Amino acid sequence: MEHTKYSAVIIGSGIAGLFAAIKLHKEANLPDGILVITKSKLIESNSKYAQGGMVCVMPENKLDSTMLHIEDTIKAGAGLTDSKVAEFISEKSAQVVKELQSFGVDFDRDENNKLKFTKEAAHSVNRILHAGGDATGFCIENALVEYLLSQKDIQIYEETLAVELLTDKNNVNRGVITYNYIKDEYKFIESPAVIIATGGVGQLYKYTTNPDITTGDGIALAYRAGAIVKDMEFIQFHPTAFALSDKGTMFLISEAVRGEGAKLVDASGNRFMHNYDEREELAPRDIVTRAIYSEMSKTGVKNVYLDATHIPENIFEKRFPTIYGTCKEYNINPSKNYIPVSPSAHYYMGGIKTKVNGETSVKGLYAIGEASCTGLHGANRLASNSILECAVTAFELVNHLKSINLESTYSYDSNVEKLINNYDSDINQDSSLDIENTIIRLKSLMWNNAGIVRNKENLDSALKEIKDISNEFLYKYKCPDRKAYELRNMLIISQLIVEFALQRSESRGAHYREDYPQTDDIALSNEKTILKCMKG
Repeated sequence: MEHTKYSAVIIGSGIAGLFAAIKLHKEANLPDGILVITKSKLIESNSKYAQGGMVCVMPENKLDSTMLHIEDTIKAGAGLTDSKVAEFISEKSAQVVKELQSFGVDFDRDENNKLKFTKEAAHSVNRILHAGGDATGFCIENALVEYLLSQKDIQIYEETLAVELLTDKNNVNRGVITYNYIKDEYKFIESPAVIIATGGVGQLYKYTTNPDITTGDGIALAYRAGAIVKDMEFIQFHPTAFALSDKGTMFLISEAVRGEGAKLVDASGNRFMHNYDEREELAPRDIVTRAIYSEMSKTGVKNVYLDATHIPENIFEKRFPTIYGTCKEYNINPSKNYIPVSPSAHYYMGGIKTKVNGETSVKGLYAIGEASCTGLHGANRLASNSILECAVTAFELVNHLKSINLESTYSYDSNVEKLINNYDSDINQDSSLDIENTIIRLKSLMWNNAGIVRNKENLDSALKEIKDISNEFLYKYKCPDRKAYELRNMLIISQLIVEFALQRSESRGAHYREDYPQTDDIALSNEKTILKCMKG
């Protein structure tokens, strides 16, 4: 196995990973260079599909303040938001927006060339920045990719998985093993700073707005390496995915459409959100999602509808060009026809427990973006806080890494050597498990038993089946291909989600137990760690 070294290794090429890579390259002392690893192509990430926008508290937005933003974030987080983290991230928002602009990100402006602020659910004022109308994630991602590629000395591994983190007996991470699934090639990469920026877990569910790369890989890697994970039961289901999507990923109908006045209706045009919350369509996502789920369950239909017919066609097309184009592909004119929508797995509030600068419980291992859990989102993320968190945590990670020695030493112990040997030898066990069909089975199981509405019976059943599948899956370390590695990771994360959901005998935020519909007075986070996998 080839052995190389870098001062920093970033796993993932979404907004968090790219922003960190660019800033590290510009500001830190990197004697051994920097490497970016991406499972697909550089431009393909969860960030790319983010339509809604990015929260920013700007001085020129006189109706807004960090205090208002913090209050909205805490309220949406259903008692689990870390107020100090919310304050820190809110106060950094204007600074990171300016940095993104310096890297080529062009946020939408009004006719007076001033930044245009819009409103989304659970926000008290207009504070959301957009780019490209409804293509904010793509515009930011594309600008960062272009900037990154202009820096010739940043190494990039595409179509490459990180398959094992190399943590020694002193709980210090020494590097990572990578697998290029096109070349069938493994590498041992030593580094004093390995940064997980792999995104969320949406592909664990049958219906999701996430691309097919989003299989919880980074969180599973960190957990296998002994890192603490936190709040794993909290998956945010977006209420309005396009119900006619016929691909593995459901197209998102941005919350911003409701922010512009669109209403949720049944097939006859009757509104129903007033029966569930006084904020109606602009209630937090978990409330709107469960309301739609309830309406669908009561009537046996597969979707409800979004009525945006009050918006003139030329205005809708300009404000939401991506949504307009997709609707037209299905012969739907949003200014004349209702848009069919249904809930879909969207964002992960849980993940690797980190400080706001990305530090995990394992020295030398960092996590930023959706794979991390800083405490900002609590039990239910406030709309458009995700890109902001990606940018701020990447920003703070770089500030931290600038202050430490990033020179690789080629120093590691027998624990690390043992792990390397597990990937440097042939696979010693084979599995008759049908990987593709097992992934389909697992996704349906998670949707039906650990989805929008949960109960002990279904969760217990899911846990048993996940453990049964895991017992049939014989690859503890080296796997035969990409799909097998993804299934390994999906099984780990699925089991954690179910176990955490069973532990939380209440309903809070995105976690709803129909057998425990009330919220406890005391809000507590769940955390868990394991012994490193090389110890059993």
